[in-house]
Amino acid sequence: MAEGILGLGSGQGASLNQELIDKLKSAERKAQVEPIEKSLETWDLEKEKFGEIQTKLNELLEAVKPFDLFVSTGTDAFEQKMASTSGDSVIFDAPDASKLNNGVTTVNVTQLAQKDVFQSNNVTEAIKDAAISAGDLEITVGGVTSTFDTTDKTYDELAAEISKKEGMTASVEQVGSDSYRLVIKSGDTGLENSLSITGDASAVLGYTTDGTVENAANHILEAKNMKATVDGIDYETATNNLSVDGGLKITALKLGESSINVNDDTAQINTQITDFVAKYNEFVTMIDDELANQDTPISDKSALRALQTGIKDKIFGTYGTGDDKSLFNYGFEVDKEGRLAVDTAKFQDAIDNDFEGLRELFIGKAEAKGLGTQLKEYLTDSTLSTGLVGRYDTYLTDRKETLTEDKDKAVKSLDSKYNQLALQFAEYGAIINQMEASFAGLKQMILQSTSQN
Repeated sequence: MAEGILGLGSGQGASLNQELIDKLKSAERKAQVEPIEKSLETWDLEKEKFGEIQTKLNELLEAVKPFDLFVSTGTDAFEQKMASTSGDSVIFDAPDASKLNNGVTTVNVTQLAQKDVFQSNNVTEAIKDAAISAGDLEITVGGVTSTFDTTDKTYDELAAEISKKEGMTASVEQVGSDSYRLVIKSGDTGLENSLSITGDASAVLGYTTDGTVENAANHILEAKNMKATVDGIDYETATNNLSVDGGLKITALKLGESSINVNDDTAQINTQITDFVAKYNEFVTMIDDELANQDTPISDKSALRALQTGIKDKIFGTYGTGDDKSLFNYGFEVDKEGRLAVDTAKFQDAIDNDFEGLRELFIGKAEAKGLGTQLKEYLTDSTLSTGLVGRYDTYLTDRKETLTEDKDKAVKSLDSKYNQLALQFAEYGAIINQMEASFAGLKQMILQSTSQN
């Protein structure tokens, strides 16, 4: 005979438990949540791979910057100079080396610019610290006379007052164990900054013999202009600095002859071209690998293909005012895999014999931009928020936000559904238990009735 009706009497209430709910929820989670989680994992891989592509793109951008007509810092590859010097009478410098003219510049320094320097007579510390009170001290520089009243002033106080005036400085120097001098100097070098010291106090201090006639013994350094010959041209300046030949700065250090030889830094051009070719090949190889990879995490291969095509269009285009110059005119080749190579001998020959043509190809002019200039602009535009790379980056960010929201919604929906189901199971279990209890009494009555018969 059957045990119970529709399961009654066999403890079916106990089967509506949390274990059953978890199994049902797990099955539904596989269908609704796990696909989204898988997409998020794929997104992480895609973001990582896209980051690697961006790195290679930025490396290519940096490599092409020296070949940009509008280079923002420094000089472009064809403006770089190298210099060799001989002699140590001067120091050469150039704020903008690209403006220097090629060739040798020879400098012969015959006189250095110097300041006017006067010293007072020796005095003891006691005299130094006592009031001078010797009348006025007059100092003239650049046609302007300053008068200093020495009444009730010590040497240090007078020095401080002199130093406040433009064009002159003063200090009290200890020159012996108990010996001091008041040293007065012109503020700058050159004859135009020479000093004239007069006045009653000048005789007492030892600058003059009678207040007007200079004491030559205490005029220890006379103001002079720097005199030099640069490529046969005579110069005389108030300072030891000159600027000649497109901004070449010359600082004289001592008497004698020195020279500088300026040339185009073609070795640097070769280094930068080699770096550019290497970075281009690395980028192209990475893109080709992703386009051929069936398991690549990149979801939009068309964007990569468009970026690569745009770059190749610039690389293999024609340039120059006559639109007749290309890489292939200057020793560049492409192998069967699309990698760029350069014949160094042919490229060096172009540097030596067609430097301006090479500059026109890579740099160009405002009205006919060269390869490097156009490629730099294309790469820069691509990395902007409105460019190919920028839009892809935005797409990835938006996609993750959407996936995360979808996952949160799916998890919340499942939690809500199965929380409600747990409550229903609890209610159904109570009802079933009541029904089974009632059925147990009925069953007992049936068995008793059957036994009596």
